[in-house]
Amino acid sequence: MGKVNTSRLGRIRRKKHIRKSVVGTAERPRLCVFRSAKHIYAQIIDDDSGVTLASASSLSPELRSEVSGGNKGGAEVVGRKLAELAKAKGVEHVVFDRNGYRYHGRVAALADGAREAGLKF
Repeated sequence: MGKVNTSRLGRIRRKKHIRKSVVGTAERPRLCVFRSAKHIYAQIIDDDSGVTLASASSLSPELRSEVSGGNKGGAEVVGRKLAELAKAKGVEHVVFDRNGYRYHGRVAALADGAREAGLKF
């Protein structure tokens, strides 16, 4: 049997626990964050209809020139871009889904960037 990544399994366990209470609706969609070793991704999801309303990442073509990977500065830029896309779709209030990650570092920077650009959560 192979090696088990216990930190990844712990995050998945926390994620399932969080998702029991954090649900996106049409009035208040869910802002979901995923971070990999090199990049950061975020999307705004309406769980009632199962539709992604807006998404942004450090790999987005329009952000590639501004962002150098998924560091804290890049995460803040991604958060601002996502908030702009959401406001263009008429979304102002969201619930934040940290996806099992600690609210610290890149995840917090993305949230701060989204708040600066006008999203409320």
